[in-house]
Amino acid sequence: MVQFIQAQNIGLAYLEERFSLQLAEDEAFFTEWFENLPEITDLEKQDLDRIKLHFLRLVKRPPLSEETVKLVVLSPLLNLAGFYDEPFYMRGEESIEISAEDEGEIIRGRIDVLVIQEQFWLLVIESKRSSFSLLEAIPQALVYMLANPNQDKPAFGLVTNGSDFIFLKLTKENQPKYAISDQFTLLKRESELYQVLSVLKNLSQSLS
Repeated sequence: MVQFIQAQNIGLAYLEERFSLQLAEDEAFFTEWFENLPEITDLEKQDLDRIKLHFLRLVKRPPLSEETVKLVVLSPLLNLAGFYDEPFYMRGEESIEISAEDEGEIIRGRIDVLVIQEQFWLLVIESKRSSFSLLEAIPQALVYMLANPNQDKPAFGLVTNGSDFIFLKLTKENQPKYAISDQFTLLKRESELYQVLSVLKNLSQSLS
């Protein structure tokens, strides 16, 4: 009998065992998050400072839900990065199912935000409430990235709880491999939200 498993209950060990997922050790595997990043304009910095201000104002009155994180932080970032423009289009709450061969198990889940160009999944975004650890969200995002029907191009992911951000990259040729970026935070005195937007703009420009 087929067993159904919720994506949020999956860990990295399960993905390594069932899907032969492997962490890429070579730094050159995922340079998109730190190499040749575009500059952020003064106007964009003003917008980012407002995003930070709005978020910090809201966390004074918890709880801060996933939907609020998407509305206040994620949506403005994606807009500034150009993911609302052609040739991209967005889908929210996209259902997926994925199974490993001959395992009798199917993983089910719902992607928070999916950025698509033509038929290719480009950016899988998983948002969490502000108190949620991003380390717990990484396996869930990787499940969704593994469900990408396109085998030839890399998929990128972003997990965020509003204050912190981690980018992911996954390729599926031969053996699935992934890598993760450093963790960025807007809570530092010198907010790293500028770098987050710069990475998003880099992905937008390179994938368009």
